[in-house]
Amino acid sequence: MKLALFGRKTDIFNLRKLNNLIHKFKEHGDVELCFYAPFYESLKENGFTDEKYPLFTSFSDLPEDLNLFLSLGGDGTFLESLTFIRDREIPVAGINSGRLGFLTTAQIDGEDDSWIGKLLSGNYAVEQRSVLSFDVEGEACVPDDFYKCALNEITLQRRSPIMLEISISVDGRPLPVYIADGILIGSATGSTAYSLSIGGPIVTPDSKVLIIAPIAPHNLNVRPIIVPETSKIEISYNTRGDDALLTADNRFFVFPKHGKLTISKSGYPLKSISINNSFIEALNQKLLWGEDKRNMLK
Repeated sequence: MKLALFGRKTDIFNLRKLNNLIHKFKEHGDVELCFYAPFYESLKENGFTDEKYPLFTSFSDLPEDLNLFLSLGGDGTFLESLTFIRDREIPVAGINSGRLGFLTTAQIDGEDDSWIGKLLSGNYAVEQRSVLSFDVEGEACVPDDFYKCALNEITLQRRSPIMLEISISVDGRPLPVYIADGILIGSATGSTAYSLSIGGPIVTPDSKVLIIAPIAPHNLNVRPIIVPETSKIEISYNTRGDDALLTADNRFFVFPKHGKLTISKSGYPLKSISINNSFIEALNQKLLWGEDKRNMLK
C-alpha cells in the first residue's frame, strides 16, 4: 500500500505527534510513504529524521500507483488536497492537527489511534463528495496554474466598498438581480463552511443540491435558495467600484467586470474517507449542534 502524506508547515509541538504517526505507518511492512516536498522540508527543519522518501510537488508528479492520500492539518489543508487528486479519484483521509477539522476523519493527537489500523486494513467508508467546476467567458483571465474546481464553494465578492449588482440565471431562467457584497455557490459539503456563516442552510453531504447564497445583500427579502446539483448557473456582475474577486475554496484571482462565470457540478467526485464519525456526529461534536445551557444544569 502506498500512502501520500500532504501537509503545510509544521512546528516542534506537532513534530512529536507526526513522528509517532509516521512510525506507526512504518510498522506495517507493506506500507510505502511519499511526502509533499514542502511539507517534508518543514518536518526536517523542525528536527525530523533525515530519511529518504519519494517526494511530490504537484498533481503531475503524484505517484500513479497511489492508494491513499492523507491530508494532515485542518479543513483548509483538506480543501487543498483536491488540487492534487483532481480526477484521479484517489480516496482522501483528513487527519486533523488543526483547530476545527470538520472535514477530517480522525485526530492526530487523539487518545484513540485505532483509526490507523482501520485505515490500513480498508475498514472505512468512502463518501462521494460532489465537486464544483467553473468556466469563464469575456474579459476574465484565469491564471494558468489555477485549478477550476472547488469542494466547498465558489464565490464572487467585492474588493472595494461599493456593492456588486449580480445577475444570475439557473438553467437559463434568470433570478432577480442581487445587490450585495457578493454571491456564493456552495456544494452540499460546503454547507457547513462559508455558506453557513452567511445564513445558508445545513444539508447532508449526500444531498444532490447546490446552494446559492448572497453575501450581505442590500435587500432584506433576499435569502439563500437551493437548486438541483445538475443545474447550470451563469453569473455576471456590474459595479461602480473595483473588479471583483473570484474564489474557489481557499484560492482566488481577480475577475474583471463584464466577464461571465458558469458554474456546474464536476464530472467526478472527491472520495472522502470516513472512519470514526458520521456527519450528524460531527455536527454534535464540532459545531455543538443543539447545545443548550439548560441541559448542562441537569
